[in-house]
Amino acid sequence: MSLHRLYHFYRDGFRSMTLGRTLWRLIGIKVLIIFAVLKLFFFPDILATRFSTDDERAEHVLQQLVPATAGQHVTTVGEGQ
Repeated sequence: MSLHRLYHFYRDGFRSMTLGRTLWRLIGIKVLIIFAVLKLFFFPDILATRFSTDDERAEHVLQQLVPATAGQHVTTVGEGQ
C-alpha cells in the first residue's frame, strides 16, 4: 500500500466521522482543562516568588544544574579559558 493511498484512507475516514469528531473535540477540551488546572495548582512559579530579578534566577538555576565539587573550580559562562 503506497503512502498516497494510506493518506487518502485516513483523510476520508476522518472526513466521514460525525460522532468521532465530536468525541475528539471533547477529548481535546478535557486535556486542555486538565493541563491548565495542573499548571495553576500543582506547578507554581517558584523562581518568581523567591527571586526578584532575572539575574538572581539565572544564578540560582546555574548553581542547581552545575553543583561545585569540593576543591574544583567550576567555570561559568563568560569566564576566560
